[in-house]
Amino acid sequence: MKKSPLSAVVVSAVLSVMALSGCAEKLHIYNWTYYIPDSVLRKFEQEYDCKIEYDTYASNEELYAKLLAGGGRYDIVVPSGDYVSIMIKQDMLARLDHSRFANLGNIDPLVLEKTVYDPDMEYSVPYYFGAAGIAVNTRRVPDFARSWSIFSRADLAGKMTMLDDMREVLGDALTHLGYSVNTVNPAEITRARDLVNNVWKPNLLKFDAEAVGKGFASEDFWVSQCYAEMIFEEISPELRANTVFFIPREGGPAYIDSMCMLKNGRNPDLAYRFIDFIHRPDIYAEFTDYFGFPSAVNIPARALKAVPPYYDAAELLSVELKDDVGEYLSLYDQAWLSIRVGE
Repeated sequence: MKKSPLSAVVVSAVLSVMALSGCAEKLHIYNWTYYIPDSVLRKFEQEYDCKIEYDTYASNEELYAKLLAGGGRYDIVVPSGDYVSIMIKQDMLARLDHSRFANLGNIDPLVLEKTVYDPDMEYSVPYYFGAAGIAVNTRRVPDFARSWSIFSRADLAGKMTMLDDMREVLGDALTHLGYSVNTVNPAEITRARDLVNNVWKPNLLKFDAEAVGKGFASEDFWVSQCYAEMIFEEISPELRANTVFFIPREGGPAYIDSMCMLKNGRNPDLAYRFIDFIHRPDIYAEFTDYFGFPSAVNIPARALKAVPPYYDAAELLSVELKDDVGEYLSLYDQAWLSIRVGE
C-alpha cells in the first residue's frame, strides 16, 4: 500500500528522534551511595556531550558480588583498596594509560604512599581517603565517650545502628580491643566477633548500610556507625545543629576508594575523561565541599574549598587502612556469619 505524505513525515520524524536520542555517548558508573554531587555529573555531561548512567551500592561486598554475577557492564567502579587488590588479582580491571590523564599530579604523594595495593596507579586512581565514624544526636544523647565503647551502652538499646559491613564492624571491634584491623590471628578475630555479638549487637536496632541516614533523620535511632555523608545528606538543618560526627579516639578501619576501569567497559574513552575530570581542582573542591569532606587527596583543591568539613583530616591520623587479607578473609566471613545468623 502506498504511504501518504503525512505518514512519511511522521516516520521520518520518529527516526530522527531515535537517531538523536542514540547519538549521545553513555558512561556507565557504579559507585557508593552518597558519593558524588549531581552537579558534578551534570557538568561532565554538558562538557562532554554525553549521558551518565549511574548506579549505586552500599558495600564492597555488594559491588563485588554483582560484578562476579555478570551484572552491569560498567565503565567505572569505585572499590576500596582491599577490593582493588582482589579485583587486580582476578584480572577484572583494565590497565590504565597515564598519558590519557592531565591531573594525576594533583594527588597527594602521602596518599599514594598508602596505596600499597597499587602503588603506581596501574589499575586505580584514588578518589577519596576517609573513614567511617559515629554520628550522635546530641539532643537525645548529650553525654558520650568518643569511643567505639558507646555501642556497649545498654541505656541506648534499640536506638543505635552499625553498618551492614563485615570489615568495618569487625574492624571497629578489633581496634577497640587493641588489634590490627587486618589481623589474621584467629583468636583475635574470635574475640572481636564475641564483642560484637555479645556486647554491641544486643543494643543495636539493626545493621544497616542503606537507610541509616533516613533513620537518623527521623530520630528512629540516635547513634549510628556511618560515613558522614550518609547522615548529613539526610538530616534537617535543625538536627544538623545537634549532630556530632567523629572518628573514635582508638582509630578504626580506613579506606582509600579508587576509580577503576573494568576490562569489559563499554566506553573507555569517556571513562578516562571522567577520572581526569574528577581530579580537576575546581571539580574536586566542589565534590568535597558538597559532602563536608576534608580534602584529603587532591592538593590544589584544598585552596578552593569554601565549606568547613564535618570532621578534621587530623582525625584520620589514628586510622588503619583495610588490606586484602587473602585466604584469611574466610575467617572474617565465618565471624560475620555468626554475628548475622538469627536476625
